[in-house]
Parts: sequence; C-alpha cells; structure tokens
Amino acid sequence: MQIPQGVTAVIGLGVSGRAICRHLARRGVPFALLDTRPAPPGLEAFKALYPTAPIHCGPLDEVDFSRAFEVVISPGVDPFTRGLEGLLDEINDATGEPRLVGEIALFKRAVTAPIAAITGANAKSTVTTLLGEMARAAGVDAAVGGNLGTAALELLDTRPDAELYILELSSFQLETTPHLGAAAAAFLNLSEDHLDRHGTLTGYRQAKARIFNGAEHIVVNADDPLTAPPTATRAQVAYFGRRAHETGQWGVERADGRQWLAHGSERLVAVDCLNLTGQHNYLNALAALALGEALGFAREAMVRALVAFRGLPHRSETIDTLGGVRFVNDSKGTNVGATLAAIEGIGPTLEGQLVLLAGGVGKGADFTALAAPLARYAREVLVFGKDAPRLKAALEGFVSVREVDTLEQALETAQTLARPGDCVLLSPACASLDQFANYEARGEAFRAWVQRKRSEGEA
Repeated sequence: MQIPQGVTAVIGLGVSGRAICRHLARRGVPFALLDTRPAPPGLEAFKALYPTAPIHCGPLDEVDFSRAFEVVISPGVDPFTRGLEGLLDEINDATGEPRLVGEIALFKRAVTAPIAAITGANAKSTVTTLLGEMARAAGVDAAVGGNLGTAALELLDTRPDAELYILELSSFQLETTPHLGAAAAAFLNLSEDHLDRHGTLTGYRQAKARIFNGAEHIVVNADDPLTAPPTATRAQVAYFGRRAHETGQWGVERADGRQWLAHGSERLVAVDCLNLTGQHNYLNALAALALGEALGFAREAMVRALVAFRGLPHRSETIDTLGGVRFVNDSKGTNVGATLAAIEGIGPTLEGQLVLLAGGVGKGADFTALAAPLARYAREVLVFGKDAPRLKAALEGFVSVREVDTLEQALETAQTLARPGDCVLLSPACASLDQFANYEARGEAFRAWVQRKRSEGEA
C-alpha cells in the first residue's frame, strides 16, 4: 500500500489511535489507518465512521510512507517496528518535527493553555491526580488526563477552555514527542520497566527525559540522580526527597516527635494529618507540592487538598484490618521499583512485619533488588504465577519464600502466617496478564477476598 500524497498515516487502532483519528477528522485533516494486526478489534466500527479513509492491516514493511504528510503512531506501537526505519530521523519541513510523531505532539500543536507533565516508572497516576485536586482547591480550572483517564487529544474536545492541562505521560508517549514545552515537568523516579521495548535502562531513561524538552520549571527526585535532566537546562529546577534542606528542597523533617512535609526549614503539614501512608507516598505528596508551587498554586489550598486526598485504588490502598493484620492492595506495583517503594514505604511504619504477595509476568526484570529490604521487613514472601520460580530463586537465602499457584492460595496462606501488627501486602513486582485481565482485576480479587473474610467474621 502507498499512503496517498499529503495524507497523515495513523498507526494503531487502539484507544489512542481512535483518539488521533477523531482529532484529525475534527480538523479536516485527511488520514489513513494502519494496524499491524490482520483484524484489529473495532475495525468494522471504524470503517462505518470513516468510510473514505484508506486502511491497511498487516506488516508495516508492506507500506510506502514516502508521500505521506506525516506518520502519527499510537503509544503501544514501537516506533522502531520494521517498516518505520528512519522516520524518526526525517524532518517534516511543514512542522519542523520528525515525520513520525505521537499523539502528544499533535496535542502540543493544538493547545494554547499551559501544560503540567508528570512521568516516572511509578507513582505517575497518584501525583497527576493529586496535582489536579490541588489545582481545583486553588481555583484553577485544570483538565487531567493523558496516560491516565481521558486521552490528551480527547481533552481538547471535552475541556477546550481549561486553564491548565495536567498530563500523566508514559515513556511510550514521550519518545515520539519532540518538544513538549511544559510549564512544569516532573520526573519522579526510575527503575527497570518496559525493557522489552526500550532495550536498556538507559534507553528507558532517555525516553522519559524528553519530558524536559522546553520546560520552564523542572521537578526531580533528589534521591534518584537518574531523574535529573541529562543535559544543561535554563529551566528552574526544584528537588524533592527524603530530607528537607536549607537550600529549599522539598522533603520530610522530623520535629516535635512528628514527621512533617517541609520546604527547606518551613514545615507545611504533619504526615499524621494525611490519609496517605508510607514514605513513598510522602515523596509523591512532595512532588505534587513542588509542581503546584511552580505553577503558582496557593500553598494553603495545596495543603488543604493534600489532607483530603485518599489516594487511588490499587496503589498502597488499605482494604481492611482483620485480627490486627492490615491488608494493603498495591496491585499497581507491576515492576520492581514500585514494589520496592511499597516495601520501604510501609515496612518501617509497622509494629510487626510484612507478608508479601508477589508474582505474575516479570517482563524480564531482575528481582534481586527486593532481597535486602525484604530481609529487613518481611516475615515471609508468598509467590505465585508465571514467574514465581524466578522470584523464589532471587529471594531465597534472604527471606522465607513459599511458592503457591494462585493469589487466593497466597491469601489463604498469608492469613495463617500473619500476626497482629503485621501487614499482608499485595505488591506483585509483575504484570498480571498470566492470571488476570489487568492489574485492576487482580486488585479487585484481593479486595473481594478480604471483604469476604470480613463478612464471615461478622456473621
């Protein structure tokens, strides 16, 4: 197939691909749809909506892109897929950008209001949502979306008059965004994830760091040097971390027998006033505060929103306490970095120990980083799913590990092991797709089991 002269080629018929097509159609831009799958879901509905759009389903090396105006790729499609060779290096004379871009590049061209952008291996959704709540408390009409909730291009249709766009952005979205120009951009943390796409941790970091391109204000993690801009920048840089310094860093300070979120020497709120628990969530709160400050939000309003914020489902979410044992659902912990954050965030706060439930599809990750903190905080680790043997091999010798078949078996065993003051923590360090439709389904299975046990105990 040859893309007709001047037509935009859209690759991928998923949620983002459909949003791209709707965006182009609203602007009268002719486009063709391509998908590597022979019969992608939703194809017939697409044909009904856009009967004149050229369509190609199959390998991309069967397509001639030479006459296309540009190629817009969905985040789920690797820009180095065979057939797309060199397109990231070719400059489009009309836009000054690569001929291959993603949805966020289209969003940037169309938007007039400022953008706040958040990326990181973990905690993106929590910080994005919390920043949105802070904006609302500060009287700013902000639209929240991107990799979280509503696609960025859909926000242009549903919230065209927003004063601010707050976007969670993944590495897949950023690697095809040449110049974001955010009013404020945060890189929260970095750990191994999506190496099947980016190849190395360096490649993953390079994709994430594109969030800094053209940013006015930058927020980075003082405890994670890999989040710093890789090159010199004229942007104002703010740091958040475990300690607050006189230099104005956002951090945690201990005073008067309490822990406080602080900006330099200024204490803002005691952590025991928050609904969020764990050191990792205190860092998330600090990142949101730093972003809000860069955007001009009133501190009083930000603290008010922070105190009211209860967190997101499946992210270090306390479900219940049964027999003195707390059950925490962190099913969103789909990589080693997220699980490390949960262990190191919750472990030091317990009177007892952790019973960790982990396992699923490991995506090639190295689990050995979990061994040392589990040796400090865990009573036992129960592993299940496809990569349970790899997890067990990485942790044996540091902590007691037991392999079971399913999450339900892990929960039943955990209930017999845990003692009052302990925490049964589901933070799998793995994707869920071997046994569940997604991490939400895994978390809901955890919640349902705990609620059933509560009902049985009250019967």
